[in-house]
Amino acid sequence: MLTEVLTAAAAAGGGALVQAAGTDAWNGVRDAVARLLGRDEVRREQAERERLDRTRAVLEAAEEGEAERVRAAQAAAWQSRFEALLEELPDAGRQRVVAELERLAALAGDARPAETAHNDFRGARFDHSQVQGSGTMTVTNNYAE
Repeated sequence: MLTEVLTAAAAAGGGALVQAAGTDAWNGVRDAVARLLGRDEVRREQAERERLDRTRAVLEAAEEGEAERVRAAQAAAWQSRFEALLEELPDAGRQRVVAELERLAALAGDARPAETAHNDFRGARFDHSQVQGSGTMTVTNNYAE
């Protein structure tokens, strides 16, 4: 059985993971969690990345009225995964995982929503135009207008 400190760290990790989905911190959190749970095994890390991508997809697809319930369920599921990992490790390994979960919580806490850019070129000529940006970008060409 885990101590309250370890359970709290696992809960913080699950919450951080859910909080990071849809933010600029997602890729960093995703990779760190995959490494943590994959334990330096390439196949396991890839499987964890796929599981993390499914989690993000579920969170993004949640209907507005269901979003909070879905977020809580996903956070609890990841908390359970982190608890299982902590239970398997010796004390030295536990401390390393706790430190990493705390780092992930801080990273997610500092995250901003993923940025989007909108460019509207109504009536523009595209002889010598450029679009520059970062993050998620949608470009709509309204040639008929």
